[in-house]
Amino acid sequence: MVISLRRCLAFIRSVIVFIALTYLVYHFLGIFGEWITPVDQYRIPKGYAVKAFQAVDGQGNMDTSMGERLRFYYWYGE
Repeated sequence: MVISLRRCLAFIRSVIVFIALTYLVYHFLGIFGEWITPVDQYRIPKGYAVKAFQAVDGQGNMDTSMGERLRFYYWYGE
């Protein structure tokens, strides 16, 4: 069985190029993800924006019912 050195080097080169491109795409998607994600996604909205989700204590006690919250969301959010 004859193993060609030229074919082996071409295969190794293609594997290295594939790994390098995969690495670049991975980091590009990471940078894109950081760019598209808001800086502080839990900040208080400004202007006419309304925060549709409110944190609830561990017991689940809420002042409003689910229907009222949904109506409030559709009234201001959609």
